[in-house]
Parts: sequence; C-alpha cells; structure tokens
Amino acid sequence: MKNEKATKIIDKALKQGRKTLSEYEAKLVLAAYEIPITKEILVKDKDHLEKAVEKIGFPLVMKGCSAEIAHKTEKGLIHVDIRTATEAKKAFREIMAGMEGFEGGVLLQEMIKGRRELVMGLTRDPQFGPCVMFGLGGIFTEILKDISFRRAPLEVRDAEEMMQEIRGHKILDAVRGMEAADKKLLAHMLINLGRIGLDYDSVMEIDLNPVILSGAKPVVVDALIVLK
Repeated sequence: MKNEKATKIIDKALKQGRKTLSEYEAKLVLAAYEIPITKEILVKDKDHLEKAVEKIGFPLVMKGCSAEIAHKTEKGLIHVDIRTATEAKKAFREIMAGMEGFEGGVLLQEMIKGRRELVMGLTRDPQFGPCVMFGLGGIFTEILKDISFRRAPLEVRDAEEMMQEIRGHKILDAVRGMEAADKKLLAHMLINLGRIGLDYDSVMEIDLNPVILSGAKPVVVDALIVLK
C-alpha cells in the first residue's frame, strides 16, 4: 500500500515534469517509509536561518538543495563542520550565491559522526524490475564496487544475505572499539527500499550514499531519487 506523504511528494514532482527529487524531498519519502535520515531543515531566506540553526545545533552541515542540482560537491555547495552562527551566515551567503539561477534553498542538517560508511539503493532493471543494492559506501564506492543486489520484494533473510555477501562484511561487526551495526535496522531499511520501488513505478533509481553508522545506528546522510 502506497504511503500518502510519499505519494504527494512524488506526484507533485511528476506533475512539474521533474526527473529528480531534491535531497530534502527524497529524505521525506525515505522518512515516510521509516528509513532513518539526518535531522534537517530547509531554509529559503536568511530571516529563517537563525531559528533553523538553533533547532539543528552545532556542528552542522549546510548544502545547496535543488532538484536541478544532482552533484553538489563539484559546485562547492556543501559546507561541513560549521560550528558558529557567523560561519553559518557566511556559508548561507556563499551557497545561495552559488545557486543563483536554480530554484531551491539551503539544507541545514546535523553532522553525523561515524567512521563506517555504507551505500544503499534501488535500480529498476528492464527484466527483473526493482532491485535493491547494498555495499560499502563513501568516496570509494565506485572504486571498490563491493556491493550486493536482490530483487524486490525482500524478506529479512534476503537482507541478511546481502549484508553477508559483501567482501567487507566484517565492517558491520564490533571492530576497533566501534559497536556492531544494528543489522535488524539495516534489514528494515533494505526491505523498505524495495517497497518504495514496488509501490511507485515512476521511481527509477534511489541512491543513498553515504549511509553512516553513528555508533550502531545507520543514518542516511545524502539521498537522490530519480523519476521516470
């Protein structure tokens, strides 16, 4: 059964002729399917910046947020480890200047601390339909290609097998003073990614990278959803 909140977001984007959701919209869709995301607020003008900063707290990350911009790092639209109101105001000015000509705002989000990064996603295969992906994430995703796939819908056993199949599966265990990942929650996230793909034929791709392990808890830090 489709989720009402997610349906409104996706339908609105489709009616506008868009092929992607903004990161903020994508995260709202994920949250509607009980996939843990960063605490974040979208700010479109400087008058609301101070209150948003107070709600999120320091340190925080600030990003340019627009459905028209998929690769924010290359455009200098991501500022991390912001620790003062002065730094936040400066980052806001610079990001808004860099987004001139694009519709959107600045996404303020809590800065998640964790040394282990994962990747999750969904791709729509012409033959098999929606397929869920899991693997090692961060900047080495493309280099290592340590990933596993399963066709949706997933059962708990499928998700557990995916986690075990990657070469770096021991990163999910208790290692070097870090606690073991919450594999039950990871399985829940993978299963629900598959549900999104099954519920919405218009969702062609989901890319969650990185998903950072904050202690035991996986949290989606960046998200992209591509529409038909």
